[in-house]
Amino acid sequence: MAVTLTKTAGNRAEITWEPQADDPRGYLARSVESDQLAFALESLGASEAGHTEPATEEYAVAMATATAELGRLLERRAAVQVVRLRDHYGLSWRRIATALYDDANKQSSVRRLYDSGRRHIGI
Repeated sequence: MAVTLTKTAGNRAEITWEPQADDPRGYLARSVESDQLAFALESLGASEAGHTEPATEEYAVAMATATAELGRLLERRAAVQVVRLRDHYGLSWRRIATALYDDANKQSSVRRLYDSGRRHIGI
């Protein structure tokens, strides 16, 4: 894995990557520099009951916006990865559905991701 996440101590971690090789479009850098990744990780760690409520409405909106934006970006990247799994590695729809959803019957969901991924890469 080119991007590395190293647990440094206790509840700390360090993310490293090579900008040219691992982040040619700058997505990683922007998500870190804009606090998008921090907001999304904070959201990921929050309880469903919301006991870690943000301090202000603006903070809550920023957190939700950053999480949604990163989610959309990751969804697009997952779609492109499905294209690669199918076209480059020749995996079956069932195999991809099992890998992504732990359900071989979710082939139609995989095909929708595949179609979306092809649109994103211009095929």
